[in-house]
Amino acid sequence: MRDQTGKQGMRIAFDGDDPLVDARLVAQAFSLTPERVMAGLRDGSITTMTERGTGEDAGRWRLTFFHDNCRMRLIVDETGTVLQHSRVDFGETPLPPAMRRPGD
Repeated sequence: MRDQTGKQGMRIAFDGDDPLVDARLVAQAFSLTPERVMAGLRDGSITTMTERGTGEDAGRWRLTFFHDNCRMRLIVDETGTVLQHSRVDFGETPLPPAMRRPGD
């Protein structure tokens, strides 16, 4: 299992209120090509969850991507600056269901 924070210089674009994540960033996290990321999003082998912060987290977004037994998460502010970046890989063990719920 690996976790890292503070990927300085990374930015996410927005189309209105919709965050736009570069496929290369997701590809790097899952050791895939950007083309495979796009195909995975279409065929459902890569799934996503987007959460918008409220209360003291207002102005922040939590963007989560799932592929096989891995989860990649970005915490982003309203300017698109990546505040935190993490990746969890359970290897041969499936992700626990709790890791697929919002807020976990």
